[in-house]
Amino acid sequence: MRKFIMLLIAAFIAVIGQTASANEAAVKAALLKKYPQIQIQSVLKTPLAGMYEVYADGQLHYTDEKATYLFVNAMMIDTDKKTNLTEERMSKLTAISFNQLPLDLAFRKVKGKGTRKLAYFGDPNCGYCKKFEQDLTKIDDVTIYVFLYPVLGPDSMEKAKAVWCSRDKAKAWDDLLVNNVAPTASGSCNTPIDKIVAFGKDKNITGTPTMFFVDGSRVPGAIPYEQIEQKLASAKPTK
Repeated sequence: MRKFIMLLIAAFIAVIGQTASANEAAVKAALLKKYPQIQIQSVLKTPLAGMYEVYADGQLHYTDEKATYLFVNAMMIDTDKKTNLTEERMSKLTAISFNQLPLDLAFRKVKGKGTRKLAYFGDPNCGYCKKFEQDLTKIDDVTIYVFLYPVLGPDSMEKAKAVWCSRDKAKAWDDLLVNNVAPTASGSCNTPIDKIVAFGKDKNITGTPTMFFVDGSRVPGAIPYEQIEQKLASAKPTK
Protein backbone atom coordinates (compact mmCIF):
# COMPACT_ATOMS: atom_id res chain seq x y z
CA MET A 1 0.00 0.00 0.00
CA ARG A 2 2.77 2.44 0.91
CA LYS A 3 4.44 1.82 -2.44
CA PHE A 4 1.14 2.44 -4.24
CA ILE A 5 0.62 5.74 -2.39
CA MET A 6 4.14 6.86 -3.26
CA LEU A 7 3.48 6.08 -6.93
CA LEU A 8 0.28 8.15 -6.81
CA ILE A 9 2.14 11.09 -5.27
CA ALA A 10 4.88 10.87 -7.90
CA ALA A 11 2.28 10.75 -10.67
CA PHE A 12 0.48 13.78 -9.19
CA ILE A 13 3.71 15.79 -9.02
CA ALA A 14 4.51 14.85 -12.61
CA VAL A 15 1.08 16.02 -13.78
CA ILE A 16 1.44 19.30 -11.90
CA GLY A 17 4.86 19.82 -13.48
CA GLN A 18 3.55 19.08 -16.96
CA THR A 19 0.63 21.48 -16.43
CA ALA A 20 2.97 24.24 -15.29
CA SER A 21 5.21 23.66 -18.30
CA ALA A 22 2.19 23.65 -20.60
CA ASN A 23 0.96 26.94 -19.10
CA GLU A 24 4.38 28.53 -19.48
CA ALA A 25 4.59 27.33 -23.07
CA ALA A 26 1.13 28.76 -23.77
CA VAL A 27 2.14 32.13 -22.31
CA LYS A 28 5.29 32.17 -24.43
CA ALA A 29 3.31 31.29 -27.57
CA ALA A 30 0.76 34.03 -26.85
CA LEU A 31 3.50 36.64 -26.40
CA LEU A 32 5.34 35.59 -29.55
CA LYS A 33 2.11 35.86 -31.52
CA LYS A 34 1.78 39.48 -30.44
CA TYR A 35 5.49 40.33 -30.44
CA PRO A 36 7.22 38.00 -32.93
CA GLN A 37 10.32 40.19 -33.04
CA ILE A 38 11.38 39.65 -29.41
CA GLN A 39 13.78 36.92 -28.30
CA ILE A 40 12.26 35.12 -25.30
CA GLN A 41 14.80 33.11 -23.34
CA SER A 42 12.40 31.76 -20.72
CA VAL A 43 8.92 32.00 -19.20
CA LEU A 44 8.36 30.95 -15.60
CA LYS A 45 5.39 31.05 -13.23
CA THR A 46 5.92 33.42 -10.29
CA PRO A 47 4.73 33.05 -6.67
CA LEU A 48 1.93 35.50 -7.54
CA ALA A 49 -1.12 33.63 -8.83
CA GLY A 50 -1.68 34.09 -12.55
CA MET A 51 1.58 36.03 -13.04
CA TYR A 52 4.51 34.86 -15.17
CA GLU A 53 8.02 36.20 -15.48
CA VAL A 54 9.31 36.69 -19.02
CA TYR A 55 13.06 36.84 -19.58
CA ALA A 56 13.53 38.38 -23.01
CA ASP A 57 16.38 40.24 -24.68
CA GLY A 58 18.28 40.29 -21.41
CA GLN A 59 15.46 41.96 -19.46
CA LEU A 60 12.90 40.65 -16.97
CA HIS A 61 9.21 41.46 -17.51
CA TYR A 62 5.90 40.12 -16.23
CA THR A 63 2.63 39.12 -17.86
CA ASP A 64 -0.66 37.41 -17.01
CA GLU A 65 -1.56 33.87 -18.08
CA LYS A 66 -3.30 35.09 -21.24
CA ALA A 67 -0.56 37.61 -22.11
CA THR A 68 -3.18 40.36 -22.09
CA TYR A 69 -1.00 42.72 -20.10
CA LEU A 70 2.77 43.14 -20.10
CA PHE A 71 4.65 44.79 -17.25
CA VAL A 72 7.91 46.05 -18.77
CA ASN A 73 11.01 46.38 -16.54
CA ALA A 74 8.83 46.08 -13.44
CA MET A 75 10.00 45.10 -9.96
CA MET A 76 8.38 42.37 -7.87
CA ILE A 77 8.86 42.87 -4.13
CA ASP A 78 8.12 40.34 -1.40
CA THR A 79 6.64 42.74 1.20
CA ASP A 80 6.82 40.18 4.03
CA LYS A 81 10.47 39.26 3.53
CA LYS A 82 11.38 42.75 2.25
CA THR A 83 13.26 41.21 -0.67
CA ASN A 84 13.41 42.21 -4.32
CA LEU A 85 12.41 39.05 -6.18
CA THR A 86 13.22 40.61 -9.53
CA GLU A 87 16.80 41.37 -8.52
CA GLU A 88 17.22 37.86 -7.12
CA ARG A 89 15.98 36.30 -10.36
CA MET A 90 18.10 38.58 -12.54
CA SER A 91 21.16 37.66 -10.50
CA LYS A 92 20.52 33.99 -11.27
CA LEU A 93 19.54 34.50 -14.90
CA THR A 94 22.57 36.63 -15.73
CA ALA A 95 25.14 34.73 -13.67
CA ILE A 96 28.32 33.65 -15.45
CA SER A 97 30.69 31.08 -14.03
CA PHE A 98 33.86 32.93 -13.07
CA ASN A 99 35.96 30.39 -14.92
CA GLN A 100 33.96 31.06 -18.09
CA LEU A 101 35.06 34.67 -18.17
CA PRO A 102 37.84 35.29 -20.73
CA LEU A 103 40.33 36.15 -18.00
CA ASP A 104 43.22 36.01 -20.46
CA LEU A 105 41.79 39.17 -22.06
CA ALA A 106 41.90 41.12 -18.80
CA PHE A 107 44.78 42.63 -16.88
CA ARG A 108 45.21 41.96 -13.17
CA LYS A 109 45.65 44.09 -10.11
CA VAL A 110 46.80 42.12 -7.06
CA LYS A 111 46.41 43.60 -3.61
CA GLY A 112 47.95 41.84 -0.64
CA LYS A 113 47.92 38.06 -1.02
CA GLY A 114 45.21 38.33 -3.68
CA THR A 115 43.35 35.23 -2.47
CA ARG A 116 39.90 36.71 -3.12
CA LYS A 117 38.80 37.41 -6.69
CA LEU A 118 36.72 39.99 -8.50
CA ALA A 119 36.32 40.80 -12.19
CA TYR A 120 34.71 43.85 -13.70
CA PHE A 121 34.09 45.56 -17.02
CA GLY A 122 34.98 49.24 -17.01
CA ASP A 123 35.03 52.23 -19.35
CA PRO A 124 37.84 54.83 -19.00
CA ASN A 125 35.31 57.70 -19.07
CA CYS A 126 32.80 56.08 -16.71
CA GLY A 127 32.19 58.25 -13.64
CA TYR A 128 30.82 55.31 -11.67
CA CYS A 129 33.96 53.32 -12.51
CA LYS A 130 36.05 56.10 -11.03
CA LYS A 131 34.00 56.00 -7.83
CA PHE A 132 34.28 52.20 -7.83
CA GLU A 133 38.07 52.38 -8.18
CA GLN A 134 38.24 54.81 -5.28
CA ASP A 135 36.46 52.23 -3.12
CA LEU A 136 38.73 49.44 -4.37
CA THR A 137 41.75 51.29 -2.93
CA LYS A 138 40.36 50.45 0.54
CA ILE A 139 40.17 46.71 -0.12
CA ASP A 140 43.00 44.28 0.59
CA ASP A 141 43.70 40.62 -0.23
CA VAL A 142 42.03 40.60 -3.64
CA THR A 143 42.93 39.90 -7.26
CA ILE A 144 41.01 42.21 -9.58
CA TYR A 145 40.59 41.33 -13.25
CA VAL A 146 39.87 44.45 -15.28
CA PHE A 147 38.19 44.12 -18.67
CA LEU A 148 38.57 47.25 -20.79
CA TYR A 149 35.03 47.88 -22.05
CA PRO A 150 34.97 51.24 -23.87
CA VAL A 151 31.29 51.62 -24.70
CA LEU A 152 30.89 55.36 -24.08
CA GLY A 153 32.35 56.58 -27.37
CA PRO A 154 35.49 56.93 -29.49
CA ASP A 155 37.45 58.75 -26.79
CA SER A 156 36.87 55.82 -24.45
CA MET A 157 38.27 53.47 -27.07
CA GLU A 158 41.40 55.60 -27.53
CA LYS A 159 42.05 55.74 -23.80
CA ALA A 160 41.40 52.00 -23.38
CA LYS A 161 43.92 51.19 -26.11
CA ALA A 162 46.46 53.51 -24.51
CA VAL A 163 45.98 51.78 -21.15
CA TRP A 164 46.44 48.34 -22.69
CA CYS A 165 49.56 49.42 -24.58
CA SER A 166 51.14 50.88 -21.44
CA ARG A 167 54.09 49.05 -19.91
CA ASP A 168 52.22 48.81 -16.60
CA LYS A 169 48.53 48.46 -17.47
CA ALA A 170 47.30 48.44 -13.87
CA LYS A 171 49.20 51.63 -13.03
CA ALA A 172 48.03 53.36 -16.20
CA TRP A 173 44.42 52.44 -15.37
CA ASP A 174 44.70 53.61 -11.77
CA ASP A 175 46.42 56.84 -12.82
CA LEU A 176 43.59 57.54 -15.26
CA LEU A 177 40.62 56.68 -13.08
CA VAL A 178 41.89 57.54 -9.62
CA ASN A 179 44.36 60.37 -10.31
CA ASN A 180 42.91 61.70 -13.59
CA VAL A 181 46.27 61.33 -15.34
CA ALA A 182 45.92 60.25 -18.98
CA PRO A 183 48.11 57.38 -20.25
CA THR A 184 50.99 58.41 -22.51
CA ALA A 185 51.26 55.19 -24.57
CA SER A 186 50.35 55.48 -28.25
CA GLY A 187 47.67 52.83 -28.24
CA SER A 188 48.97 51.34 -31.46
CA CYS A 189 49.75 47.85 -30.13
CA ASN A 190 47.55 44.81 -30.60
CA THR A 191 44.76 44.78 -28.03
CA PRO A 192 42.00 42.32 -27.06
CA ILE A 193 39.45 45.12 -26.68
CA ASP A 194 37.32 44.13 -29.70
CA LYS A 195 37.05 40.59 -28.31
CA ILE A 196 36.08 41.95 -24.89
CA VAL A 197 33.37 44.18 -26.40
CA ALA A 198 32.03 41.26 -28.44
CA PHE A 199 31.92 39.06 -25.32
CA GLY A 200 30.19 41.80 -23.33
CA LYS A 201 27.51 42.35 -25.93
CA ASP A 202 26.91 38.61 -26.20
CA LYS A 203 26.45 38.42 -22.41
CA ASN A 204 24.25 41.53 -22.35
CA ILE A 205 26.68 43.66 -20.36
CA THR A 206 25.05 47.02 -21.00
CA GLY A 207 26.75 49.33 -18.53
CA THR A 208 29.90 49.97 -16.54
CA PRO A 209 31.06 48.98 -14.09
CA THR A 210 29.64 45.47 -14.22
CA MET A 211 31.14 43.14 -11.63
CA PHE A 212 31.39 39.36 -11.43
CA PHE A 213 32.20 37.42 -8.29
CA VAL A 214 33.48 33.86 -7.90
CA ASP A 215 29.98 32.51 -7.21
CA GLY A 216 29.00 33.63 -10.73
CA SER A 217 26.84 36.51 -9.52
CA ARG A 218 26.71 39.68 -11.60
CA VAL A 219 26.40 43.13 -10.05
CA PRO A 220 25.69 45.96 -12.49
CA GLY A 221 26.67 49.45 -11.37
CA ALA A 222 28.95 50.72 -8.63
CA ILE A 223 28.20 49.49 -5.13
CA PRO A 224 29.58 50.88 -1.84
CA TYR A 225 32.81 49.62 -0.34
CA GLU A 226 30.93 47.77 2.43
CA GLN A 227 28.89 45.78 -0.12
CA ILE A 228 32.01 44.91 -2.12
CA GLU A 229 33.62 43.54 1.04
CA GLN A 230 30.47 41.62 1.91
CA LYS A 231 30.31 40.01 -1.54
CA LEU A 232 34.00 39.11 -1.50
CA ALA A 233 33.60 37.52 1.93
CA SER A 234 30.41 35.58 1.19
CA ALA A 235 30.87 34.51 -2.45
CA LYS A 236 31.83 30.86 -2.78
CA PRO A 237 33.32 29.47 -6.02
CA THR A 238 30.89 27.46 -8.13
CA LYS A 239 31.83 23.89 -8.88
